[in-house]
Amino acid sequence: MKARLSGLFTPFGLNGPMYCVTPSSAAMASSAPDTSIRPYRAEDNAALVDIWHRASSVAHDFLPAELLVAQKKLVSEKYLPETETWVAVNGETPVGFIGLIDSFIGGLFVSPDCQGGGIGSALLDHAFRLKGHLLLEVYAANTRALSFYRRHGFCGIKRRQTDDNGLPFPLIMMQKPVPTTWQRSDRYAQD
Repeated sequence: MKARLSGLFTPFGLNGPMYCVTPSSAAMASSAPDTSIRPYRAEDNAALVDIWHRASSVAHDFLPAELLVAQKKLVSEKYLPETETWVAVNGETPVGFIGLIDSFIGGLFVSPDCQGGGIGSALLDHAFRLKGHLLLEVYAANTRALSFYRRHGFCGIKRRQTDDNGLPFPLIMMQKPVPTTWQRSDRYAQD
């Protein structure tokens, strides 16, 4: 009897498995009913930097706190104003955002007190409708984000052992849709 790991694919030329799953209907259908998405405005900056810092402190608790403090200035002065940033708002209050550089997601952050309510899904779906193809990098240690992206049809295509700061925190590049050059791998089947 053979047991297969469902959703397991291996891209050509990469060592080790990268995991994909079929997007769940729940992930695809989720939305935040009281939330709308609009383009970034300069007056959003302080609120979005606060969301970024609070969400990063939770999701990236393995990073040194002083690194997050140092990155706040970059987020405020460079990343938010210089990327295609979309803001999720409840009324006029920002509750999350996604920053795009062409089809690359530079960041997706939702206020920690609003997570799990469909805001991240709505932002991700908005970006996919705009671009039709998305890439991102996520820390391998951020298992919650990895699961979230997999539920939304992203697949790991590449892994690197250090982050952009040269720190030993592996990053996984993911993309949606899944590359068409991939094939089902049987090498992980068990007898």
